[in-house]
Amino acid sequence: MTRTTKVVSRDHGRRRTAVLSHLALSFAALVALFPIAWLVFVSLGPDKDDYLHPGRIWSKLSFSNYAFVTEHTKFFTWLGNTALIAVLTCVIGVMFAATTGYAVSRMRFPGYKKLMWVLLVTQMFPIAVLIVPMYQILGDMGLIDTYGGLILVYCSTAVPYCAWMLKGYFDTIPVEIDEAGRVDGLSPFGTFFRLILPLARPGLAVAAFYTCLTAWGEVAFASTFMLDDSKYTLAVGLSSFVSQHDAQWNYMAATAVLIAIPVSAIFYLVQKHLVTGMTAGATKG
Repeated sequence: MTRTTKVVSRDHGRRRTAVLSHLALSFAALVALFPIAWLVFVSLGPDKDDYLHPGRIWSKLSFSNYAFVTEHTKFFTWLGNTALIAVLTCVIGVMFAATTGYAVSRMRFPGYKKLMWVLLVTQMFPIAVLIVPMYQILGDMGLIDTYGGLILVYCSTAVPYCAWMLKGYFDTIPVEIDEAGRVDGLSPFGTFFRLILPLARPGLAVAAFYTCLTAWGEVAFASTFMLDDSKYTLAVGLSSFVSQHDAQWNYMAATAVLIAIPVSAIFYLVQKHLVTGMTAGATKG
């Protein structure tokens, strides 16, 4: 076999590999997008049984489900509740996760490794196991049916994971930057807030998105700890369309689309930071 034949054969193999890779990725994209497209399509069917006969929806596409959800429910109240809880969970959770991750990354205090393992262990318990003791604790503190109680619960689940992730990101920032800050007369807090946090914006974006997403779409904790329907989150309000005998699937689909729009917008705005933060935080542990 001549050199030219080998080169042609190698190029042919690369093209075939590229084609197969693109086909596999296209199929995976279709699998991922199909449920979303189906949800949007069903939300345009005005009758509750249209999902059983999707072919009929084409002839009567309508936004009536969206109109019903926004006009005849407490949608905007639930939206405000969810936004408030998500923003406060994001701010408080990221603050504690960032300080914890930075302390473990830079300081070698007694038990720092055990601390991170304890945080990891907290992620191993299923929600069903945590609800009862958390309900007891919030009841003793008088925080049942309060935004503060739900924010505290969400922070307790989001902070451990975000602290692990940010610790890995802080490990990628050279220690020499901390030393330069101390030489310039900055305190440890000044070094952290003025030098380290600006460099850690991609990692902070990932942590913020995760905590926000945790609070935005969670159902089990919110439905257990929030008793007044005027304090429901969007996810719990969505579940109110489900009854034992008459599930309003068309309204559920419309509400699910409305819930996803703000999260999708946030993801679009911070996607560059998300990719950078996730890849950088995984390079060094």
